[in-house]
Amino acid sequence: MPFKHLHLETENQVGYLLLGAGTRFNKLSVTTIRELKRALGQMEQDGTINTIVISGYPGESFAVGADIGQMLHFSPTDALRFAQLGQSLFDQIESCSKPVIGALNGITMGGGCDLAMACDIRIAVDTLQIAHPGARIGIITGFCGTRKLPRIVGKNAAREIFMTSEPYTASEALRMGLVDRVHPEKDFWPMVKQFAARIAAHPAETLSTAKKVLNASEDIDLKSGCALEAALNGTLWNTRSTSNPTP
Repeated sequence: MPFKHLHLETENQVGYLLLGAGTRFNKLSVTTIRELKRALGQMEQDGTINTIVISGYPGESFAVGADIGQMLHFSPTDALRFAQLGQSLFDQIESCSKPVIGALNGITMGGGCDLAMACDIRIAVDTLQIAHPGARIGIITGFCGTRKLPRIVGKNAAREIFMTSEPYTASEALRMGLVDRVHPEKDFWPMVKQFAARIAAHPAETLSTAKKVLNASEDIDLKSGCALEAALNGTLWNTRSTSNPTP
């Protein structure tokens, strides 16, 4: 089944999941979220792909959040189901066995910010504008942003971001830890592709295991985490030594 709001590409063991509906601003409608889930599932099952990149490149926005025009017609039950749908996408990204890079090519607002936070690594263009503007229109995110943003930037910065509803620049986002890398617009996409290819060149099982252990660090105590790391490292070493016994 073809995608209406996405374009998929593969190069150098990297799967590119590009949002784009022929408009300037990529909105996270019900259809778009469902397509993202389907496309992500396809890429996770594709043995030729080791790393996944989500972006709105070459458009002006990464994602500007939920489709407010669509949401105006929601009943309270519809709003709940929409929040659950978005949360299921972000959980799918976080539990994906492959690294997922968010390439923030432009405006990143509301649910778009939540989408970015679900990614393992966030790379931003220097013209980035990122915000959570829900308070301005009388809503909060239903996509777990109030839970995840404090974990990434700290509680005080998260309060400021939510309560002011103001956009932040790429340099401000980098300072807060909301993004991990920033590149000038002219270099942005080549640098994203180069970075993604570097990661994708590593063994898929190692990348998957590293992601699993790193994500678990927030949910389990230090002693248990160290034991998990040792066990998984032993499993990886056994696999590696069987296929390539020479260090």
